[in-house]
Amino acid sequence: MKKISFFLLCSLISVWTYAQEAKYVFFFIGDGMGVNQVQGTELYLGELDGKIGLTPLDFTEFPYATTSSTYSATNGVTDSAAGGTALATGTKTKNGTIGMEQDQQTPIASIAMLAKEKGCRVGIATSVSIDHATPAAFYAHNPNRKNYYQIGKDLFTAGFDFYAGSDFLDPDNHGQGESLYTLASQYGYTLARGYEDFMAKNEQADKLILLQTEKASATYRDAIPYAIDRREGDLCLSDITSAAIRFLSKDLSKGFFLMVEGGKIDWACHSNDAATAFREVVDLNESIRQALQFYENHPDETLIVISADHETGGLVLGTGAYALNLQALQYQRVSETAFTSILNSLRRQTGNRVTWEQARQALADNFRFWNELKLTEQQAKRLEEVYCRTFTSSDVEMEKSEYAQDEPLAAEAVRIINEIAMVGWVSGGHSAGYVPVFAIGAGADYFQGRMDNVEIPARIAEIAHYQ
Repeated sequence: MKKISFFLLCSLISVWTYAQEAKYVFFFIGDGMGVNQVQGTELYLGELDGKIGLTPLDFTEFPYATTSSTYSATNGVTDSAAGGTALATGTKTKNGTIGMEQDQQTPIASIAMLAKEKGCRVGIATSVSIDHATPAAFYAHNPNRKNYYQIGKDLFTAGFDFYAGSDFLDPDNHGQGESLYTLASQYGYTLARGYEDFMAKNEQADKLILLQTEKASATYRDAIPYAIDRREGDLCLSDITSAAIRFLSKDLSKGFFLMVEGGKIDWACHSNDAATAFREVVDLNESIRQALQFYENHPDETLIVISADHETGGLVLGTGAYALNLQALQYQRVSETAFTSILNSLRRQTGNRVTWEQARQALADNFRFWNELKLTEQQAKRLEEVYCRTFTSSDVEMEKSEYAQDEPLAAEAVRIINEIAMVGWVSGGHSAGYVPVFAIGAGADYFQGRMDNVEIPARIAEIAHYQ
């Protein structure tokens, strides 16, 4: 298994000599979180505080901050598989490839694997499915990120101490393979469903996989709910992070490596849903607070690094006028996807005979249009025209993004609230924009100067003495 990239990169930064080892390493990845996703969130929070300016997130006040480029081996714009592999292994690869060289045959060791070889406890956690591209890059080797069943089996082969996410996307190879849930038991893993179940099983488990409840997965297994849509009892990223720290801390003498992904920042940005994206960034910040609490008790031995695999959507803060109105986004009560569900429910309740008055009321309830947010005549007309086109026909063409198929009226409502907030988007895909890098703790001073994504895991490996 290839490890050379780490040593080559570490030699490039050997001008720094760091004697104090980072015994406890936290690596947070905001999927799709470019610099404007972070600054937009802070400007939004600032407006909610009644000012023009930033209300800082916890991690943006880390003492070291820089930016990173993200291109892959084959594309100027990376996907999450290649981006995740770069952050996990220090090697650029072909888009769509997990934990392998560009030849799609040679496996590469991740920093998580190196940490395990050193004897550290290791955890991999995410707000999306545990077999999704970014988490998979830390434990799996596969030429195709969509081979979810094989990736899920690699989870057991890697043998890390703790995994967490919404669920497995393909737990039985489309009915043709042995269940991953059965394999979990065979490989010595305790399966916990939800945070309460984790708390009940944590102490007795040697290795553990934390997933959302079966009821939640029966509704939607791909990810835990967006922060904006969360209800009491839903598993959240902060719970997942807290559980990971609690589990890995059962034997602090070994040290640990923990990767936590805020995966749905990317999903919201694919839908060009600014209100949902900013709340996901805040949600990631809440998870990082869990690590900061640990750091405060172990400041000389803990390293926390924050970055992203790529930027998504080409987010623009400002659409021409020398102004922003980000506070308008507070009136969006649900994600575009959740509003689609609300409209679908209306269709079922009315036998697909939703009136404009009913649709208008749903818009008013969930976006505060015509109430707190005044619409122009043209904006109101656009909403009604989309209603007439889609609710008077049984054949509706949904608006598709990378992870959602939404009602056209939901997508138009989000476009309009973005306009009111003066937020723009370049596309529904990824961009090659810089992503931020923040660091605090032991060896954090390594994270200075403009970087490339492959340097981040190399520097973590150097500081934690993994090589």
